[in-house]
Amino acid sequence: MSEKFQAVIIGGGPGGYVCAIRLAQLGFKTACIESRGSLGGTCLNVGCIPSKSLLNLSEEFHKVKNLSSKGIEVGEVKLNLSKMMKSKDKAVTILTKGVEFLLKKNKVTYIKGHGSFKSKNEINIKDADNKELTITSDNIVIATGSVPVPLPGINFDEKIILSSTGALKIEQVPKKMIVVGGGYIGLEMGSVWSRLGTEVHVVEFLDHITPGMDKEISEEFMKILKKQGIKFHMQHKVEKIKKKNDGAIVFTTDKDGNKKDFDSDVVLISVGRKANTDGLNIKAADIELDEKQRIKTDENFKTNQDNIYAIGDVITGPMLAHKAEDEGIAVAENIVGQSGHVNYDTIPGVIYTTPEVATIGKTEEQLKDENVDYKIGKFSFMANSRAKAIDDTEGFVKILADTKTDKVLGAHLIGPHAGELIAEIGIAMEFGASSEDIARTCHAHPTFSEAVKEAALSVDKRAIHS
Repeated sequence: MSEKFQAVIIGGGPGGYVCAIRLAQLGFKTACIESRGSLGGTCLNVGCIPSKSLLNLSEEFHKVKNLSSKGIEVGEVKLNLSKMMKSKDKAVTILTKGVEFLLKKNKVTYIKGHGSFKSKNEINIKDADNKELTITSDNIVIATGSVPVPLPGINFDEKIILSSTGALKIEQVPKKMIVVGGGYIGLEMGSVWSRLGTEVHVVEFLDHITPGMDKEISEEFMKILKKQGIKFHMQHKVEKIKKKNDGAIVFTTDKDGNKKDFDSDVVLISVGRKANTDGLNIKAADIELDEKQRIKTDENFKTNQDNIYAIGDVITGPMLAHKAEDEGIAVAENIVGQSGHVNYDTIPGVIYTTPEVATIGKTEEQLKDENVDYKIGKFSFMANSRAKAIDDTEGFVKILADTKTDKVLGAHLIGPHAGELIAEIGIAMEFGASSEDIARTCHAHPTFSEAVKEAALSVDKRAIHS
């Protein structure tokens, strides 16, 4: 007799394990299936967490090398890459074990193995030793995340042709790296290796980096990265990549049809991710997919099958861990009869480079396309006391507000701690606040957050310090 659950989540990433915990809190007998062997999904194991660890460590290395200009004399600074990687791995291990503890604490059954549908209520699980188990459930949530997209005809070997996973495990600092794609992941990984001494070239098909981001922020971001030594080759299409013994050659064509080849030690392909639905045996449950092989759901995350739901990267929307988490909680509450909801207008996006880039809500380009009248408030970190005091003044805060109502419609930041500062604006937007509400809120001095207040004041052309 197979074990029966009230809810089963396939996938133990940020959306899946959060959903499992919330369902257990709400009294459901719940199981969470994960094939990786450790919880946390791509984000915790080979994504957000290890990349942020390396971003921080590489920035610390860069800072120490340049301390003498600030009056702190140090001896010769050396990089021990293997130690740095061990530090990164330690952070991942601690956090994955922490998630496992949380499942146990909340009485969620954690099943290690690959889950696939046998029917719309049955899941077959195969473990690492090929032993099989079948369980049944009243409700099933698919939370299997996404995987990197390779270029046509070019496969990842994670030694020379890298996905983001391979870029986190390079064993020695490459002399030259080609990053194909100017999005979040490619720029984060490129900046890590650039600070550690690699010559980094970004090859991008479009005429701008970070597609979908506010253009003014995107342009400023690219200027700063260029100053840091990263080289950009815009409007270049990659035709093919040829591996050789000690690296690879990337063959490209620019917008005018000119050919250009790039010799490199490693190539990081970062052109996007796709829904991870392969291997789920979707047909057995008769679940509908869209044209991008994502799972079709309604506003309550329900598929065409009444008892099967999907969240996170396998459905439409931004592929972000925090989006998946919010959906995990919402779908759990919907399953038990409550009213779970996600406000997609207030989901922030952050690039954890130095400086950080953060965005929430509408961009100027979107507001123009929608014929919305808006006002802009901007404030540079160059005029922020805290930023000046620690010599970290690159970037600015930009707030967009409705011309008639003054309601905050979006905000875009580039600068120190932008990923933390964006939360204030997220709360303001969640409560329908105006720019004046932010401007009239007392902010501690001296803090980076004063730049947010000044940008809000600037919407009404009354900034004090610029």
